[in-house]
Amino acid sequence: MKVLYAEDELQLSSAVTEILKMEGFEVTSVYDGEQALEALKKEYYDAVVLDIMMPKKDGIEVLTEMRRDGDHTSVLMLTAKATVDDRIAGLSVGADDYLSKPFAMKELVARLNSLIRRNSDYRYSVLKYANIELDSNSCELKSDKGSLRLNNTEAELLSFYIRNIGCFFTAEQINDQVWGGRESAEKAELYIYYLKNKLRQIHSDVSVLISGETYALGEEKA
Repeated sequence: MKVLYAEDELQLSSAVTEILKMEGFEVTSVYDGEQALEALKKEYYDAVVLDIMMPKKDGIEVLTEMRRDGDHTSVLMLTAKATVDDRIAGLSVGADDYLSKPFAMKELVARLNSLIRRNSDYRYSVLKYANIELDSNSCELKSDKGSLRLNNTEAELLSFYIRNIGCFFTAEQINDQVWGGRESAEKAELYIYYLKNKLRQIHSDVSVLISGETYALGEEKA
């Protein structure tokens, strides 16, 4: 279970990170809001822990940008104030839960496990990025301008790309990571171009980006 932990108190961050790792979580620690957003662009996480009071961008600003960009990763907000206004501020922009400082580690672990368990079905079946949404159960791909149904292979490829936004992979790497090597690099490349065409058909804001012999999913520049 991959968790992004955004906390600017270095001693607290170090202690919490080590305990979460002991509990079986794979933890990425960042120390301000801008680092949190950068990490979210590079990796797919099962849950995010955001401290409200952080430099550069606070937790509310980070969460607002996540939801605006279609990122529905479960978010637990940390607040040093147990006030109703703080809770409302986080919940109103899309927080899934909150925890007041100081907190017991057992409670943090329990809440993270609950969030991941509660939202796993939705998050893994419906994936969103920019103006596209993929239902991996029905293989329906839609944008705000159109929709169509992918075949299973195309849906698997797009699902992989949405979880690895901006990361470039060769056709060989895609074959290995998406289909466990059971296809071929040539077939992987063919499906990459099929997917690029399907995204164009629904007037998506994103496309398969090509750099040499590597491919990624990202927003097309105007």
